[in-house]
Amino acid sequence: MFKLDGMLMIGSAGRKTGKTELACALIRKFSKDRDITGIKVTTIEERDGQCPRGGQGCGVCSSLDDDFCITEETESNSDKDTARLLAAGASRVFWLRVMKTHLKQGLTALLDIIGPDAVSICESNSLRLVVEPGLFLIVKGQEQEVWKNSARQTRKYADRIVVSGQGDHTGSPLRFDFDLEQIKLSDKKWVIQEKATAIILAGGGSGRMDADKSMLPIKGKPMVEHICEQLCDSFEQTLVSANEADKLAFLGFEVIRDKIPGQGPLMGIASALEASANELNFVTACDIPHIDLTYVRRMLAEAEGADIVIPTTGDKRYEPLFAVYRKSALKAINEVLSSGGRKISDVFARCRVKYIEMEARGFTNLNTITEYEEFQKKYDDCVR
Repeated sequence: MFKLDGMLMIGSAGRKTGKTELACALIRKFSKDRDITGIKVTTIEERDGQCPRGGQGCGVCSSLDDDFCITEETESNSDKDTARLLAAGASRVFWLRVMKTHLKQGLTALLDIIGPDAVSICESNSLRLVVEPGLFLIVKGQEQEVWKNSARQTRKYADRIVVSGQGDHTGSPLRFDFDLEQIKLSDKKWVIQEKATAIILAGGGSGRMDADKSMLPIKGKPMVEHICEQLCDSFEQTLVSANEADKLAFLGFEVIRDKIPGQGPLMGIASALEASANELNFVTACDIPHIDLTYVRRMLAEAEGADIVIPTTGDKRYEPLFAVYRKSALKAINEVLSSGGRKISDVFARCRVKYIEMEARGFTNLNTITEYEEFQKKYDDCVR
């Protein structure tokens, strides 16, 4: 799997959803300050099958003699998708036609041309099967119910499903149910800045670790700093819940002390929620070194109509310290604390809770020094 933080990939649930229009809007927005490479990928399932670009008889795909072909667009005054990307301000635009069985080879050849560090906006569904981009958006029509096969295969990877629809008058430009200002390009990495707060709980004890786990090095930095760096660009606000503010001042984020010390993580959550500037809040413990942001965004999206969104695992366990909390949960949390309760699960019966299954990809929390050492061995880029 290629990891390309500088690629923003846009897929489509079907035809004529506005995928290219969204790509052009983003190119116009970001090309003012830096070079953006435009990419269109046409993936071919079978040499004699129906062309995904223009339908049966188009000839575009049947003319592919090899396993892939890369063409650079040079004209910007036509209705072709590649020409529209160029006209929108892309510095260069490439069209990759490729057999689905040779996506990796086609992409490798393209990267040889544009460079692996290029900042790009790419139109494709199937390429997501071999690339982990900085962001992956899928555009669907407002009335669309049936998804094409390539979109169904990659839907679970989408950071956001963007719904397109016509404006108030016939013939008016497409509108999207997504604020493009939320998309940021930070140090050649695409991110969505959520209108939410990230809360890192760093005030708990480390009895089983025999060390302050928040300060254990990951990639040469304290674990709490490593977690903050993964989250800060994707949230409007980042808060650290801890009582030792001086020790954590180096992070550069506001440290929220517990209103009443010694009452466990539930008090930390309550104190941070009260200080949060946003209704939606993602809460994580400081012993989870890798944050799957795609899954976090899914939890945020599931928060509609719920006070708390809790991930569950296959063994029917839940993860209340890797979850989404609305400020509306504060009433129930404070009621539990006032009654002398300390368990987060005691809150669930007092508010609206939505449970969603956690996919087994990357969730690891480190409770013991053995787990920490195993994590370092597993990931080559961790400090050994």
